[in-house]
Amino acid sequence: MKKSRSLNSISIAVAALAGLSLASVSAQADPQGRALGHVKQFAGKSLHGEGHEYSVRDIITDADGTEHVRFDRRVNGLRVIGGDLVVRSDRNGALQAMHMTLKRDPKVDIKPAVSLGQAKQLAVAKHGGADMGVKPELVIYARGDQPRLAWDVLVGGEESDGTPFEKHAIIDAQTGAHLDLWNDIHTAAATGTGKSLYSGTVTLTTNSITGGYELRDPARGSTYTTNMNKKTAGNGTIFTDTDNIWGSSTTADLASAAVDAQYGTAVTWDYYKNVHGRSGIANDGKGAFNRVHYGRNYANAFWSDSCFCMTYGDGDGTSLKSLVSLDVAGHEMTHGVTSRTANLTYSGESGGLNEATSDIFGTMVEFYAANGSDAGDYLIGEKVMVKSAFLRNMMKPSADGASADCWYSGVGSLDVHYSSGVANHFYFMLAEGTSSSLGSSPTCKAGDTRVATGTGSLTGIGRDAAAKIWYRALTTKMTSSTNYAGARAATIAAANELYGAGSTQANAVAAAWTAVNVN
Repeated sequence: MKKSRSLNSISIAVAALAGLSLASVSAQADPQGRALGHVKQFAGKSLHGEGHEYSVRDIITDADGTEHVRFDRRVNGLRVIGGDLVVRSDRNGALQAMHMTLKRDPKVDIKPAVSLGQAKQLAVAKHGGADMGVKPELVIYARGDQPRLAWDVLVGGEESDGTPFEKHAIIDAQTGAHLDLWNDIHTAAATGTGKSLYSGTVTLTTNSITGGYELRDPARGSTYTTNMNKKTAGNGTIFTDTDNIWGSSTTADLASAAVDAQYGTAVTWDYYKNVHGRSGIANDGKGAFNRVHYGRNYANAFWSDSCFCMTYGDGDGTSLKSLVSLDVAGHEMTHGVTSRTANLTYSGESGGLNEATSDIFGTMVEFYAANGSDAGDYLIGEKVMVKSAFLRNMMKPSADGASADCWYSGVGSLDVHYSSGVANHFYFMLAEGTSSSLGSSPTCKAGDTRVATGTGSLTGIGRDAAAKIWYRALTTKMTSSTNYAGARAATIAAANELYGAGSTQANAVAAAWTAVNVN
């Protein structure tokens, strides 16, 4: 439970940062507040320079007594945008950490070359709307690399959909350059109902707009879904609705596929955030977007770095249906994660590892969702097939007639969707073992190439541990040219770090690679 600190504690915290003598503060102040005097010992010029003033914005005390005091900062009377900081101390008053982004003294020439009136004109000309009648504030803008004197100009108006805006336009007070922009109007999230093609009826977080709702998720980086309406150029039109009930679970309603895509991005976002601590594909809190109904009879789906988006075709109707299933969504978004971490080159063995990474986490997203209409399994794309049972099978990759169960010297010459089989096979055995309720998996004998013929036995370590090992290897060990031998070394190292050298998990990683002939 959180609780507020006493005013005496606040006065001591301010006194400590302002350089005042603690003796000037009431001796009856609580010990937790007194400990903030230690900040003076660690405050360099960037925190404690001439003219710095601090005011407490928020104080939170954890149940164990840990305190978090948030300060706003002014320098020479000017508000410092980006100058706020949080001081954390333990229940005994010992300083634990100071969290801040501004690490240098925000010293600037406080005489502006651009007048107040000129700043207003520049802001309105650049961003539209009109002056809201609020006097622009001269500030120190310290969100970039170099602090600058700037004007904070408030501009008001209306978006194209009728939503009002109140934008802070930050104008360089020396050059007139536009430094930043943000909106004080935050659109509201709403809870909608989606009737999907593959995942049943699901709950969606949508965005309230004038006259209804749009398929945008403010809670997950503003991820949204658009209708390409069979076109291949542009980004399409965002789906909107009046009653917040989307789709009909049939292809007759174009919103049904959009429900699957939006649901898939939400579950994938939650999986990476809650399991791996990753906030969005680029780990910056920003969402990607989906384009559905791409092209005519387009029988594929893809991730594009250039648009930072997932794109889904409706299928050709003979081999593939609409490709918006949950594991496909997780697969495509994971390509974005890979591009922003190991960036595995999309050819040869590294390309196979790239594809396998997407299959692995697409599968983990499916398990994470725990959706009764699309239960977790080790089959990729099983929901989108017309005649076949799956696109790929991680238990026995060679079952598709093209993928490789085992590593051999020519595996890198295969298409990356087929050379991925080696890592997919490894992952299944690492997580589940050679035999589980979900299926059985043959090991590879010496000399096996595409098809495994061994009868060895392995015990799995569980999906969660296997996923954490692969994610750590991907994000801290693998590089663009990592091959299968490198992946073995990377995952063993990751397991050693997570679970200890010589641990059951680390030994299982080594054994599973050996079982696919990666030694």
